[in-house]
Amino acid sequence: MNTGLADAIGQAGWSMAAVARAVNEAGRESGRPLLHGATAVAHWLTGAVPRSDTVLAATQAFTRRLGRDVSAADLGWPCTSLDPVDPWQGDPVAVLAALGEDDMLNRRTALTAGLYSLAALGLPESPAWAGERAGATRRAGPGDVDRIREMTRRLADADELYGGGHARAAVAAYLAHEVTPLLRGATGKARPDLFRAAAEVAYLAGWMAADAGAAGLAQRYYVQAVRLGEEAADPLVRAAGLRSMAVQAVQLGHAAQGLALADAAAAGLRQGCPARTRAWITGMRAEANAAAGNRCQARNLLRLAERDLERADSIPESQWAGAYRRESLEHQAGITLTALGDLPSAEGHLAASAGSRRTVERRARTLIGARLANVQLQRGEPEAAAVTVLGLRDDLVSVSSARVTGHLRALRAAWVPYRAEPQVGDADRFLATL
Repeated sequence: MNTGLADAIGQAGWSMAAVARAVNEAGRESGRPLLHGATAVAHWLTGAVPRSDTVLAATQAFTRRLGRDVSAADLGWPCTSLDPVDPWQGDPVAVLAALGEDDMLNRRTALTAGLYSLAALGLPESPAWAGERAGATRRAGPGDVDRIREMTRRLADADELYGGGHARAAVAAYLAHEVTPLLRGATGKARPDLFRAAAEVAYLAGWMAADAGAAGLAQRYYVQAVRLGEEAADPLVRAAGLRSMAVQAVQLGHAAQGLALADAAAAGLRQGCPARTRAWITGMRAEANAAAGNRCQARNLLRLAERDLERADSIPESQWAGAYRRESLEHQAGITLTALGDLPSAEGHLAASAGSRRTVERRARTLIGARLANVQLQRGEPEAAAVTVLGLRDDLVSVSSARVTGHLRALRAAWVPYRAEPQVGDADRFLATL
């Protein structure tokens, strides 16, 4: 009898089926889906030891449930050699290089990077790395920065067209083999710009990993983007990384931590920050407050974001908040109002955002459309939801996005009672082919 696991289950107040669901969910966030059921948990209780990826997922699931660190030993299992590493520690350049290598090659060691960690959402008091970095000294130049930024733009365009599940290995390889070697031993006036450009690549790698369903890997990329921003002494880069971590935390259901990260991003902005950037951060704070149940604050922040966006001057798309336009705010308003239960208003904002997206924003269009369809179904409009999905037919066949797939899977499960209706049936049969 595994008394450690039995005690943890009792403290969690879970049934065996609930344990299996929680472990599977933690595994899903690592990009390695698990399919355990109550029977598997029963076997663990009688002494069976699961695989290392299941052990890691189980420790994370119980850590979240119990609000304290839970180790493999606490659950009655041998300690695994794949214990997760704190992403805030060590040389961020070396961490990024290792992440890129593991991601590119899909190595088994990526398991530790693949587990989403609530502990990593807490910002260290002195996060800046002050160690010495091995590598031949070289003078960084503007050409290095320009090459990285141009390549990042091209990779970001591909991500927007085809989703985070496409070309991820190329981004990881570029980061590991081309970008991080330039950072080692870099000197000169262009050094801060070089680290800013590298942070943009790390941010993109994290964004694509999150879109592909590898939540833990994305989190670690985002943390390194924050740390590179700190090394470049750039509060905007740091704030952008924290905002991305807040987005991810809220989407994964960790509202309190997401709110703290969004507030930390806002607190790091200096006076005179561009209005568009402030709107970009403020919109995320509205979303996080809505998820945390702060209704009045969420609506107030939406109004502030709209005000700042109306005052914004046009800035290049290459800058962090350059793509935050009116349609982006409409999307954020739709998410925020959905969380607040104002479904009629949410539907209007999501429809406005989806309808105004540019041709190249295929992934955004499908994601917003999938969210819109779910809101329409919640409002008792299954035919409208089906029309929305069928209108995305050409885009959906080209996009590889775990986020889009998750919303569509939820939609199909929810509209089962309406499948006899012609358009719902057509849309369901189409989704079944994807």
